[in-house]
Amino acid sequence: MQTPKKIAIVGSGLVGTLLGIYLKKRGHQVDVFDRSPDIRKINFSGRSINLVMSNRGWKTLRDIGLEDEIKKIGIPVDKRCIHMVDSSLIYQNYGKDGECIYSLSRGVLNKRMIDLAEQAGVNFKFEQKVWDVDLTTATISIGESERGEWTTEDYDLTFGSDGAFSRIRHRMQRQSMFNYSQEFLEIGYKELHIPANEDGSHKLDKNSLHIWPRGRFMLMALANLDGSFTCTLFMPHDGENSFESLTNKDQLITFFGLHFPDTKAVIPDLVEDFFKNPTSYLVTMKCFPWTYSDKVALIGDACHAIVPFYGHGMNAGFEDITVLNEMIDKYGDDWANLLNEYENSRKPNTDAIAELSYRNFMEMSSKTADAKFLLQKKIEKWFSDKHPDKWMPLYSRVTFSLQPYSEALAIGDFQNKIMEEVMQMENIEEKWNSEEVEQKIIQLLNSKFQ
Repeated sequence: MQTPKKIAIVGSGLVGTLLGIYLKKRGHQVDVFDRSPDIRKINFSGRSINLVMSNRGWKTLRDIGLEDEIKKIGIPVDKRCIHMVDSSLIYQNYGKDGECIYSLSRGVLNKRMIDLAEQAGVNFKFEQKVWDVDLTTATISIGESERGEWTTEDYDLTFGSDGAFSRIRHRMQRQSMFNYSQEFLEIGYKELHIPANEDGSHKLDKNSLHIWPRGRFMLMALANLDGSFTCTLFMPHDGENSFESLTNKDQLITFFGLHFPDTKAVIPDLVEDFFKNPTSYLVTMKCFPWTYSDKVALIGDACHAIVPFYGHGMNAGFEDITVLNEMIDKYGDDWANLLNEYENSRKPNTDAIAELSYRNFMEMSSKTADAKFLLQKKIEKWFSDKHPDKWMPLYSRVTFSLQPYSEALAIGDFQNKIMEEVMQMENIEEKWNSEEVEQKIIQLLNSKFQ
């Protein structure tokens, strides 16, 4: 058992709330601050991408005894459903039988996590704007405005879990030798909505991630428990086929009729949703260091915000907590060393998932509708089924294993080089599952060890 500390967590999102439960169960006093109102008391809509929970996130919940509780509010998703322009459908299973991710409404999950944290004894302070932190004392400064009067509250340790535009990180950036970068995608997103049927059932297959891949833009949909789907339209901010180019009802209806014709029957409020909901931005943010002595630490998006195309922002943030918890087991009260090892072990892996997430946009928006790409994935699955000891597809490494992201990226790059050679074989379309192809892959795999 650690010596109890008075700990502040800034940010009541998913990572901050779950971290609060972990620290409270370690015997600490935990106060969670958030500048927004209590999410349980407001309408949460219009600016969301549904979350997907995979093995890394489930492990963090399982370790604290919450896996079964959260699975009650999720929907298992075992495949992609690709909607082609001609309205035909192509299904791609994610993994082996029984392997799936879970679709979770961000709002529903966040509300449930706060309830569970309060039950564990975590104290929440909503509508409290934290503007600054003293890095040497962990004292936080709170006030109505950035230039108004502030009051201070003393803590032994402060965690910044306040997202990609973190105020705690902002303070850390003002010290020497702090590296920081942010890169906005030219792609933005907007939330749309598929309502449930009158009987409460889903209009589309609820156990699929639905994708309408159209190159530089795409539509995506994930099911909710109430029979609806949360849809996300990803598009460039400006130029041809962009948010900027869709300024009125007629342009929007024509655009969707041309590119997403099968959505006409399932998105009745397209015009209202499109012009009511904001267009949001996508950013990758990296920084280092994540900690200052034994007083201040960053976690989740505050130190490694990523784009959502691998569905791992939440999972990576939860895995931060898993690693931090392992460091607590290892170092006990030596917070300076445990925080130092936490940041050094996580940094290469969060950089790797940032790269993987960026690449996956190209896969989802373009390649999922490409015949050659589909054949490559079919060969990988066939070979993996025959030789599970020799080959695990990259997606499975990232989503259905706990292998460090950095290792998954490196092995995935090596496997892709092998597949590039395999795909150049003559008549590969006809002999894709032949002994010749099997031996070619084995030969290329063995060459790694020669």
